[in-house]
Amino acid sequence: MKIEKIQVLKGPNIWSIRRTKLIQMRLDLEELEELPTNKIEGFRERIELLIPSLISHRCSEGVEGGLFHRIEMGTWMGHVIEHVALEIQTLAGMDTGFGRTRETKTKGVYNVVFSYLEANAGVFAAEESVEMARALIENRYYDIEACIQKLREIREKERLGPSTGSIVEEAVSRNIPWIRLGKNSLVQLGYGKNQQRFQATITGLTSSIAVDIACNKELTKIMLGDAAIPVPSGDLVTDEEGLADVIRKIGYPVVLKPLDGNHGKGSSINVTDFEVAKLGLEHAQQYGKKVIVEKYITGYDFRILVIDHKMVAAARRVPAHVAGDGQKNIQQLIDQENTDPRRGYGHENVLTEILVDKDTNELLEKLNYTLDTIPQKGEIVYLKSTANLSTGGTSIDVTEMVHPENVMMAERISRIIGLDVCGIDIMAENLTQPLKDSGGAVLEVNAAPGFRMHLAPSEGLPRNVAAPVVDMLYPQGKEFRIPIIAVTGTNGKTTTTRIISHIVKNNGYRVGFTTSDGIYIQNTMLTKGDTTGPLSAEFVLKDPTVEFAVLESARGGILRSGLGFNSCDIGVLTNIKEDHLGLNDIHSLKDLTRVKRVVLDSIKKNGWAVLNADDEYSMKLATDLHCKVALFSLDEKNPHIRKAAKEGRTTCVYEEGFITIKKGDWKIRIERAILVPITMEGKAKFMISNVLAATLSCFLYGFKIEDISLALKTFIPSADLTPGRLNVFNFKKFKVLIDFAHNPAGYEAIEDYLKYVEATKKIGIISGVGDRRDEDIRECGKIAGRMFDYIIIRNEKHLRGRSEEEINGLIIDGINSADKDVTYEIIPKEIEALKHAMSMAEEGTYITALSDVVSNAIELVQQYQLKEMQETQNIN
Repeated sequence: MKIEKIQVLKGPNIWSIRRTKLIQMRLDLEELEELPTNKIEGFRERIELLIPSLISHRCSEGVEGGLFHRIEMGTWMGHVIEHVALEIQTLAGMDTGFGRTRETKTKGVYNVVFSYLEANAGVFAAEESVEMARALIENRYYDIEACIQKLREIREKERLGPSTGSIVEEAVSRNIPWIRLGKNSLVQLGYGKNQQRFQATITGLTSSIAVDIACNKELTKIMLGDAAIPVPSGDLVTDEEGLADVIRKIGYPVVLKPLDGNHGKGSSINVTDFEVAKLGLEHAQQYGKKVIVEKYITGYDFRILVIDHKMVAAARRVPAHVAGDGQKNIQQLIDQENTDPRRGYGHENVLTEILVDKDTNELLEKLNYTLDTIPQKGEIVYLKSTANLSTGGTSIDVTEMVHPENVMMAERISRIIGLDVCGIDIMAENLTQPLKDSGGAVLEVNAAPGFRMHLAPSEGLPRNVAAPVVDMLYPQGKEFRIPIIAVTGTNGKTTTTRIISHIVKNNGYRVGFTTSDGIYIQNTMLTKGDTTGPLSAEFVLKDPTVEFAVLESARGGILRSGLGFNSCDIGVLTNIKEDHLGLNDIHSLKDLTRVKRVVLDSIKKNGWAVLNADDEYSMKLATDLHCKVALFSLDEKNPHIRKAAKEGRTTCVYEEGFITIKKGDWKIRIERAILVPITMEGKAKFMISNVLAATLSCFLYGFKIEDISLALKTFIPSADLTPGRLNVFNFKKFKVLIDFAHNPAGYEAIEDYLKYVEATKKIGIISGVGDRRDEDIRECGKIAGRMFDYIIIRNEKHLRGRSEEEINGLIIDGINSADKDVTYEIIPKEIEALKHAMSMAEEGTYITALSDVVSNAIELVQQYQLKEMQETQNIN
């Protein structure tokens, strides 16, 4: 049994549109294909002993223990591994439960698919579930506790913190998309120009001046005191002399804390002795030279949370502690407390495990206690100097108990400091009385306050404090998305994407679009290469200048990682033709259709799927989508178009030389095809098809007829604007056409165009693509044999697992099968092939180079054009 490949899917994918976070593991069972679980002696007993919680997996049986029953009756190891991977994640605090295991066309090879919460944890679960299965099969020891602990550690390293996570969850509940920026907790909500960013609980609206004020505890104290807010008396010190002066003025007990500290780091509280105070000064100065010394206020530790200058929650915080029973020592009491099911590793549960650290030992030392000390019955022993939940503290919700005067004070403080998300630390006997009456004081004001104590208090009502943050970032009516048109299909994707983008740009939008040759913002290429996958889509959606996105979404990216967006307004399917078959378990047009429909299934319910009525497999999807459907066709009499007309639906057709929108029986003519430059005077039917798809998409979005018409007439094909898409270069004696056609459908489109091209001789430069099926390579050779008088066979830049001789042999077989006597030769290097073709060109020759690396071919032809121009100028 071996793992062939593990893929992390992060968007809508072929397994699920809604479950976007999936691991897909390609697993070869090898000899285990002949050994289902009921033929492995003792396997059922061993797996039940190792992971008894698998009894909850109902499997297809639909009852508790269903998986164990399947194992007993006999099931394949891929299925078992799927369930193990899910369960060990759940045991590590990542409760997730979607899985699928499907055999591929290769016997014994399975795709094991399961959901994850953290990608690296999912990958680890995939690898370890296979290792665990091996151990169970071989009846050897496997340390499952170490595995689960490792998963917990990966989870804590990778996951968003509880505050960040709560805001993301609230955004998702409102259908607001989000993107994690980098590996930390910086998050983008929304897309393009409508994005908002936040990190932990600091938002893009948070004033940097306010954060600076809050981080400077002395300045905060001065500003609050000047505004008549109760604050402890005290001062700033840097040495022992200053420490002694302040203590003489305010008296004991005192608190020492670093000026720029946070989360209680470097703090010493309830200090009643100068020697201890000196140690506290030394401890605080590990975090900064300047240290605040102030009067220790007795009472309880409260936190009030203010968001958008409105109080939303309040909690009483209690430091980690144990209560004596007169029998157990402190370590035993800590161990007992950590068995509370509410406590867990890191942030996995409501409470965090209590760990003994330096702070704990120092507090015990002050009491002359050790971990072996047995406290009296009912005695409370505090184990941390601060009440942070991350160190084992607990919280009690007191939101409803806050006196109105204290509410007003808290909201004033948020405005005085200037924080949009503000945590106010108060020491007081209670919050039911105004602070001035209870003798309490405001100790600190925190930027980026933690939400966990309010989201999941140990006692009292949980408060959804993430909701007001999202309300603040996206008040009612504020957009969080930008329009997205996604384009998929076999041929014509890039040109259709570019035409749509041109129309959108001409309507005043700043458009970002992805293509097979690069990522563009407006018409500026920012990244070069095949950029049709999810990372490229994300690149556009992260750009804060983009107002409209047009995203080419190719098969490879969908299979590799899923889509880079969770929904789009319009999805265009240009066609489904034979290409890339035999790769990545896609063996038929039916398989390919399944991949392409991922884009269509991501369309919003009120959005539009734009389908090619001339394409058989595209039309198989027309009645099986949850969105609205519109059709385009080169034939007004296409039966699907006629049916749509009877139903009063919108279509786009090529009729009597016009690009025409039809609404029922009504016709709205957009423009004559011969006036649309990309159609090559109406001769390139496949380009007309691309124009139809783009026109229909933009019409459905709401652009005006006259604006679409003008944009179509100003979309001038060129090597710069549409590289490799019917680029024609004129020379004195001959012409050169360069196109990216690389499959039978693409070759047929070029063949149809060349029928309208007058030439004394048609020379073709072709190659076979190594990762295509034999029949596809032969078919390309056959089509080339039909449309050219002379053929130069060159070699692909990437042979992709085949030899040159093998590929060329298939092409020659295809050429020989054409009903035409065609001369051919082999020139391996593309540049040499192009040079040779141009050197043998006569008056009226038409050279067609079907190239996989169009930039090289274009550059060479442009050099020849420049040379010819310079020679002409010299003669003149």
